[in-house]
Amino acid sequence: MDAHEMSGGSAQMVVEPAAAGSDGEARPFVRDEAWVYFQGEMRRYRDCRLGPMTHALHYGTGCFEGIRAYWNSLERQLYLFRAQEHYQRLSQSTRILKMKLPHGVDELVALTVEMLRRNRFVSDVYIRPLAYKSSEEIGVRLHNLEDAFLIYAQPFGDYIEAAHGTRCMVSSWRRIDDNVAPARAKITGTYVNSALAKSEAFDNGYDEAIVLGQDGHVSEGSAENIFIIRKGTLITPPVYDNILEGITRSTLIQLWTEELGLPVVERSIDRTELYVADEVVLCGTGAQLSPVVEIDTRPVGEGVVGPYAQQLEALYSRLVRGQLEKYREWCLPVY
Repeated sequence: MDAHEMSGGSAQMVVEPAAAGSDGEARPFVRDEAWVYFQGEMRRYRDCRLGPMTHALHYGTGCFEGIRAYWNSLERQLYLFRAQEHYQRLSQSTRILKMKLPHGVDELVALTVEMLRRNRFVSDVYIRPLAYKSSEEIGVRLHNLEDAFLIYAQPFGDYIEAAHGTRCMVSSWRRIDDNVAPARAKITGTYVNSALAKSEAFDNGYDEAIVLGQDGHVSEGSAENIFIIRKGTLITPPVYDNILEGITRSTLIQLWTEELGLPVVERSIDRTELYVADEVVLCGTGAQLSPVVEIDTRPVGEGVVGPYAQQLEALYSRLVRGQLEKYREWCLPVY
């Protein structure tokens, strides 16, 4: 599943080379000066305002996507990764929340490219499209409310900072059930479920949480899909175990079968299978690939990043930067 909520405070400047100046040299990213697609036009971030009574702020009535664009320094090119699939999924989410997007998928991709070009990014970028109920009024409902839409982007590195592997705990919080709130839609309000699990893990000294479903089967990380590897087989929970239908998840499944020539099984996973797996990997647009080296104080495999995870990471890194010709159609050049 995608890792969407970007960390950091309210500072207006991200101190890293992120945009190119008129001389072609990298410049620090200044958030107030960034271009945003907001209320049907391109505006500077500083000129975008939401009212205090915006419905989505109070009731979580919004849905979003997390999309990445990757900088290829050798080609001096920024590649937007699988944007079509992300906007198709956003369209599905809006349908569940009784919303309508203002543009079709192709138009949304084109707007995203235009915004990235305006910002002149020369680093990896995270893009956040957000559809939301913008009416400024009290009342819990989805009907008879105005819809609004925006796209924002900023430089973004690793979501999980764990260079030597990720340490996880199985959370005491359970994954929301599809009959409680749609698990396959990226709805803003339901991410409190992820926030509770993530902070519980952090407060207990771990990097990330693994969340079980109501029936006790493994569902996801706090905001990532999960794979276990046993004897060369990649195993991942099925859609009916209340997972997000992850785009990075589908990418890794394809890499595993086509590039490594190994089998994939989608089935329910018991908690104790996490403890005996050879390798465990979390994945998502934000998280990318995060190999897990410890779960509930138990080492995963040898307690280091395993050989299959290393192969997948290497393939994925090349793929998203347009370096694997076979998958080049997934990588849209921005410049």
